[in-house]
Amino acid sequence: MQAMRRNWKGLAAAAAMTVAAHAALAAVPLPALNANPAEVSVSGLSAGGFMAVQLHVAYSATFKRGAGIVAGGPYYCAEGSVLNATGRCMTHSTSIPVSTLVSTTNSWAASGTIDPVSNMTGSKVYLFSGTADNTVKQAVMDDLKTYYQSFVPAANTVYKNNLGAGHAMVTDDYGGACGATASPYINNCGFDLAGEILTHLYGPLNPRNNGTLGGTFTEFNQSEFITGHGAAATGWIYVPQACTTASCRVHLVLHGCKQNYTDVGDQYVKKTGYNRWADTNNIVLIYPQTSTAATNSCWDWWGYDSANYAKKSGPQMAAMKAMVDRVTSSGGGSSLPAPTGVGTSGATASSMVIGWAGVSGATGYNVYRGGSKVNAAPVAGTNYTDTGLAASTTYSWTVAALDASNAQGAMSTAATGTTTSGGTGGTCYTASNYAHTLAGRAYALWGLTYAYGSAQAMGLWNIYVTTTLKQTGPNYYVIGTC
Repeated sequence: MQAMRRNWKGLAAAAAMTVAAHAALAAVPLPALNANPAEVSVSGLSAGGFMAVQLHVAYSATFKRGAGIVAGGPYYCAEGSVLNATGRCMTHSTSIPVSTLVSTTNSWAASGTIDPVSNMTGSKVYLFSGTADNTVKQAVMDDLKTYYQSFVPAANTVYKNNLGAGHAMVTDDYGGACGATASPYINNCGFDLAGEILTHLYGPLNPRNNGTLGGTFTEFNQSEFITGHGAAATGWIYVPQACTTASCRVHLVLHGCKQNYTDVGDQYVKKTGYNRWADTNNIVLIYPQTSTAATNSCWDWWGYDSANYAKKSGPQMAAMKAMVDRVTSSGGGSSLPAPTGVGTSGATASSMVIGWAGVSGATGYNVYRGGSKVNAAPVAGTNYTDTGLAASTTYSWTVAALDASNAQGAMSTAATGTTTSGGTGGTCYTASNYAHTLAGRAYALWGLTYAYGSAQAMGLWNIYVTTTLKQTGPNYYVIGTC
């Protein structure tokens, strides 16, 4: 019976991955629209709010316009602990160490793991917290306001905290009762929150389109940018008609827990009020999606997927940065296909080898780490050693081929890898992937196994695949030997 249960789990995981693969194949590539890279912003609710803060802070050179946060909290609030996430960062059961989080932000910026904090001085922040929100208490949002005071001018910050809303995205004409906290977590409070966010971030806007929208919704292939890591195979984008020929603004919209397309259909994508403002104000909207394999369909804001979840190297973070980069690119590159077989090997404490299969007709390649090109000159071969990395850190790389005119082709799927700890110490454990998960050294996601801390892929989750994990820190494991 136990073997049957294991087989059923394996078949279910395989079926889920097959469905995801078909969905990705049915979707189209995210378009290159030559949107304005100086006019990029982000907003989100709950887990999406915490993720919006992460993106705004870590990629402040990209999200220059700023962020709208609904029921979120300070950057790196959980400090990698689910107990912190569900305690101080939601219920405010203990105090949030805001000054420590500010110091961490400055330290990471100095080391280059996130963008310089000086970028935030020109951005704007809109904060919203409902008085009936008992999921993420207003005290948490108060601390977020305090956190931002270290980086964003007070004149650039708006904090709306006097509306009797529950834990939800608020609209002026759609959703449940204003004070409710229930699926789909969209509440009609007679208040146009999406419009207020966009107006604060971009300045005075044209009136919204309350009629039939003139743009197009497109389901795009999210697997180009990330596979696994709690992300769905597809996401959504809304492109106003004018943005097919003009250079437009870009706003990334992040749903909360239990709000992805599988959970609530297109309600968050189409009923939260963003699109009707975007339609008349030349704003492209990107709606990334988690999968139901993610914890409660949440974005990673406490480390369930990666120890580097809040840094530029976090898999979900790097993927969304790459989505913005695609939309703001001109698309006038080569027709060369994306390199396949991209992988990492030869990890040291400060370097990683990235390899890939050659593309016919390519004269060279560009390699990107976290969305930023790392090679000074085109790479002639099919591997590249990226150096200057931080120890015990997970990074994400993509590769694109160049033609004879040095025009760049399609971007590859991302590959992740984790640098070593830099020391010879540590304890090693050799066991089946199934046993590793029982012992708390790894976790299973979509039938695959990942090491805790480093999030390195270990292969199928079963009793037959054996892996050696080396513990390099508290609850931090890498594939290797002692």
